[in-house]
Amino acid sequence: MALRRCWRFAAVVPRLLWNSTVLPGGRSSVSSLVNNTHHDCKHTELLLRGFSSAPPSTDVSYEQLKQLLSCRKAVVIDVREPWELREYGSIPGSINVPLAQVGNALQLDAEEFNEKYGGEMPQQTDNIVFTCLAGIRSKNALDTATSLGYKDVHNYLGGWQDWSKNEQQD
Repeated sequence: MALRRCWRFAAVVPRLLWNSTVLPGGRSSVSSLVNNTHHDCKHTELLLRGFSSAPPSTDVSYEQLKQLLSCRKAVVIDVREPWELREYGSIPGSINVPLAQVGNALQLDAEEFNEKYGGEMPQQTDNIVFTCLAGIRSKNALDTATSLGYKDVHNYLGGWQDWSKNEQQD
């Protein structure tokens, strides 16, 4: 009986939170978490986890990635080849680890990783966002990281193409 009550409560709370008209700080909806120009870093995790009891989505939108970067809440790994970054550009703050090297790179020690890729080695508990040109290779990198025990991994589905399009609009 107590389990049934807990289950009902667990099903109601996400709907109440999602439909809430006023969130802390006076925001009027969950979508305002993404659009908040002050980048409220306390709510960054909610952006990725959502309020559903379903397994969390691994996809990250442009707005979510911008907020994660501004709050320094994620390690962004670009899995394109170095020539692609030189030709097209890269997301500021991202670390370039070509897709073919992701499996080995995530098993290096921190010093070797830093030396080879010029960035801090993500821990298995860190929030990692993989990106590429359009979101295909980054999904493969996400699968590799998951198989190595990384828990909080995400895919920037739009990749560099979406990033550059959105940056030109801003």
